[in-house]
Amino acid sequence: MSTMSTLTEPEFNNVAVIGLGLIGGSMAAALTARGLSVAAYDTNKENLKLGLSMQVIDRVADSVAEVVKGADLIIVAVPVLAMAEVFQSLRPLFDHPEVIITDVASVKQEVLALAENVAGKLPDNFVPGHPIAGSEKHGVAASDPQLFRNHKVILTPVDNTDCLAVDKVSRLWQQMGANVSKLSILHHDQILAQTSHLPHLLAYGLIDTLSQQGDSLEIFDYAAGGLRDFSRIAASDPTMWRDIFHSNKQPLLAVLDRYLDKLAELKLLIEADKTDDLFTLLERAKFARDHFGQLLNQSD
Repeated sequence: MSTMSTLTEPEFNNVAVIGLGLIGGSMAAALTARGLSVAAYDTNKENLKLGLSMQVIDRVADSVAEVVKGADLIIVAVPVLAMAEVFQSLRPLFDHPEVIITDVASVKQEVLALAENVAGKLPDNFVPGHPIAGSEKHGVAASDPQLFRNHKVILTPVDNTDCLAVDKVSRLWQQMGANVSKLSILHHDQILAQTSHLPHLLAYGLIDTLSQQGDSLEIFDYAAGGLRDFSRIAASDPTMWRDIFHSNKQPLLAVLDRYLDKLAELKLLIEADKTDDLFTLLERAKFARDHFGQLLNQSD
């Protein structure tokens, strides 16, 4: 018997997953393993067929309206810019007391603005969430029911969010092995711009820079571990990250400006042969990495 199945009985019966990618698929797999009935809708029909054959889900649907019939939990796991259309389809269920809606987006301000625009106010039964877990792999083929174990999940409820709904979603994540915390919407987006969005932007930019050179084949043939490790996240889903960069623009640009200033400082130190100052900067960065290394390793 799996560890997951020994936890408390689920508080939901029928789950609808909208968007069967890595995160949606992994949640579906974890919940199916706990005995919940899980249906899914995705615009990619091959994803649905694969999810069904992998027994990640119990049934497929041809639309959002169909997948949410009879559901007491709805998980929205689509790219941010696709959420407006999904929310339009979910409008009849906003503030429905017998249904809880949650999401997994890496950006919260934009998501809540989209929900508010559709519903006229932030729905009481909508619990915004974000699992700090993932992979450069994407699609339901990469789904893993253990993906969230020992990883953080951030919930960002607002003043009118139903407390019972927050508690139930929190316990659901805990039953999947996650460590749940709460942040304000603004604080979440500022932190994620620094810890996740900027590193992904830099990885994409570095790989695009190196691949556009005439000797790119030789560069990657002789690439050392540093390039491999840093660039791994540039293999992530471009649609998802385009939407994240666009939707969290201001916090991302703020930290990007600080980073560009640091790069300019490094360039100046190298150009001017200020080796002592360069060493001081590198030593300071190494000390910080060593000091916070344990926290970083916990988020792997």
